[in-house]
Amino acid sequence: MSPGVYRVFDTDGALVYVGKAKNLKRRLAQYKNARRLKAHRKMRAIVKAAAQIKIETCTTDHEALLLELRAIQEHKPKLNIVGVFHFMYPMIGLKIEGDKSTVLLTGKPEAFSGFEWHGSFRLRRPTRKAFFGLMRLLRYLAPGKEMKIEKSLYSCGTSFVDLEGRWFPLLRDFLLGDSPLLLESLILALTEKSGARAKAEKIQEDIVALKKFWRLEVQTLKRLRIKAKFGPYPVPQIERDALRIFARSLDL
Repeated sequence: MSPGVYRVFDTDGALVYVGKAKNLKRRLAQYKNARRLKAHRKMRAIVKAAAQIKIETCTTDHEALLLELRAIQEHKPKLNIVGVFHFMYPMIGLKIEGDKSTVLLTGKPEAFSGFEWHGSFRLRRPTRKAFFGLMRLLRYLAPGKEMKIEKSLYSCGTSFVDLEGRWFPLLRDFLLGDSPLLLESLILALTEKSGARAKAEKIQEDIVALKKFWRLEVQTLKRLRIKAKFGPYPVPQIERDALRIFARSLDL
């Protein structure tokens, strides 16, 4: 049987799950054989909720992946996880106002004006770890003050005073995936700070977090954009997963 998407509805007619399969017949048969194993917990929950299943065949597996993604983004079925929380994919914003330079991490860029945005990034944990590490490192180079932001926005940022003008161009090139020179420059600058030298182990942890972020998120996003010839930047959060799927389809 061809690839496609299946939608699971409960007794009230509500869509509770959207799935994709390379072979719909084989995939749906697997639900009938779900056992009381930890690995089958999700399948058992879907079977328990299911009152009706609708299928839609597709020409290719990647067409099915995109169809599944769009359905999940639109309806947010309660038993789906992947693709539902695209609106939380973080972006990093940069803004300069006089002698104040601000770096912001948020999943809601529309709530903040005047920022130059970078991203969006899929992996929240490495992104947040790199961001907070960067904030700690920059505080050794210039006074920094955390922004006051409403808790409901789930965002954080730091404003620096008298941060040398060279750091933002380096940070911009880093976030665009054009150059990792920011890392080398930070290391060299921090060796001149006695406070940083005294905490060399923690400094190294933050540098490692930034290197991991560069490799997993920044470089990956740049490769996907180039491969898919995706013009808009920053990449809208709702398009981040679709970009990944489309770029992979070009490898076929």
